[in-house]
Amino acid sequence: MGLIVDTSALISWERALVAGEPVDLSVDEELALPAIVWAEALIGVRLAKSATDAARRRARLEAIRRVLEVQAFTPGIAEHYADIFSELSEAGAMIPQNDIAVAATARAMDFGVLVGPSDEAHFRRVSGLVVRVLGRVEGETPTSKPPVP
Repeated sequence: MGLIVDTSALISWERALVAGEPVDLSVDEELALPAIVWAEALIGVRLAKSATDAARRRARLEAIRRVLEVQAFTPGIAEHYADIFSELSEAGAMIPQNDIAVAATARAMDFGVLVGPSDEAHFRRVSGLVVRVLGRVEGETPTSKPPVP
């Protein structure tokens, strides 16, 4: 099964690159990046404190993007988005709308979602969605800290 990369995982992955730390991903794992996640990452570039910081961050993001395919928000994904929004709204368990777009992309592609530890709870509210935390070793409990900051 492939994984859709959430912004929280992308940030953790970028931090691992900066620190020279490996991330726990199989080389055989198919990964994809929703367009909304790429947009969120670019906001970080635009808001960097200096042109130098922006250039470094953009270079790190481009290194990651070279191994990921950016997925457009299609009419099919929009159908899943509407379903997820409705399900969460009816359950009184809404999550941020960008996370709904990420989850919709995952469900439309029959992928799981790769998250950083800060967003795990959001995505676990989405029924039928496989959630994996970047850096978590199989068998760890959800309260364990992953090796990637």
